[in-house]
Amino acid sequence: MAGYESGMGGLPAYRPMMAQLGSLPEGDARWAYEMKWDGVRALAYVEGGQVRLYSRNGNDVTAAYPELGELGRAVGGWPCVLDGEVVAFDEQGRPRFNALQPRVHQRDPAKVRRLMTLAPATYFLFDVLHMGDDPVIGLPYTERRTLLANLVRPGPRWDVPPYLEGPAGQVLDQSRRLGIEGVVAKLAGSPYRPGRRSPEWRKVKNFRSQEVVIGGWKPGQGRRANMIGSLLVGVYEIGLLRYAGHVGTGFTDATLRRLEEILRPLERPVSPFDEPVPREFARDAHWVEPRIVGEVQYAEWTDDFRLRHPSWRGLRDDKIPRAVAREEA
Repeated sequence: MAGYESGMGGLPAYRPMMAQLGSLPEGDARWAYEMKWDGVRALAYVEGGQVRLYSRNGNDVTAAYPELGELGRAVGGWPCVLDGEVVAFDEQGRPRFNALQPRVHQRDPAKVRRLMTLAPATYFLFDVLHMGDDPVIGLPYTERRTLLANLVRPGPRWDVPPYLEGPAGQVLDQSRRLGIEGVVAKLAGSPYRPGRRSPEWRKVKNFRSQEVVIGGWKPGQGRRANMIGSLLVGVYEIGLLRYAGHVGTGFTDATLRRLEEILRPLERPVSPFDEPVPREFARDAHWVEPRIVGEVQYAEWTDDFRLRHPSWRGLRDDKIPRAVAREEA
C-alpha cells in the first residue's frame, strides 16, 4: 500500500488519492458529485481522542489548525483515517484559498491563536480510508461515504457535506451560483487508490488554476519599490523546469513581504530554469532555488508555453516542486 513512512499509533499511513482534470460525465448515472472546496488537502489520523493532520506531501500540519483537535471526540471512539479539505471563508461566506493563506505556514502558537479568530479553519470531510482495525479503501465510494456520514458527528469546525447524484450540469451550475471552485465527479463504485491520480475522480473547475514553482523574482517599481514586483515561475516537463511566465498581480503588500522573507534565503547566482528566460524578465532578476510552490489563476496557455494573464492565488506548501506539471484536461 502506498503511504507515508509513519502513520499515527496503530494506524497505517496513507497517501491521498488525487483527481484528474477533466470534463463533466453528462448523462452517466455511474457518477456521484461533490463540491470542490478551495482549500488545502489534509488526511486526519484519529486515535484515542487525538488528531494528527498531514498535508498532501506528508508534512505534519496539526499545529496550524488547533481548532480541529476536537474532531478526535466526534468519531465515537473509533480509530480511523479520514480525508478532507481544510478551508477558510471570505466575508461573503464562500470558501476561499486566499482566506486560508495566513494559516498555511504559521506554527507559532500565539500567532495561530490570533489567526483562529481572524480566519477560523473548517475541515470538510469527504472520505474514510481506515476504520477500527481494517482498511476500507477497497469499498465502493458510495459505501465509504455512508460509513463516513455514520462515523463522524458534525461539529463547529468540521462537517461531512453530502455528495450529489446529479444531473451533472445542474451540480456544476449550483457550484457557480455559490461561488465555489468547481465540482469533483467520482465513480460511485470506485475504490480509494492511495497515492494515485486516477480518472475515477474527475475535477471540473469554474476557473483555470495552475500550480507553479517559483524560480525567481523581479524588484518592484513605483508603489512596490524596495519590495518584490513580480514572480518568475515555471512547471516541470520531462524532468526539466520550464519557464512559464511572470506573475505581477493578485498580491497584497503583506503577501509580498512574506514572499520576500521566504525567498531571500534561497537566492542563487544563476537561473534555475532549464531554458532561457526572455531578456526583459531575466534582467535584474533575483534567482532562487526552485523549492517553493504556489498557485495562480490564468486565462489560458499560449502556444509558446506561457501562462496568459496569471494572477497569484497563494502558496502551496502541501505540494512537492518536482510534482508540479502543466495541468490540462
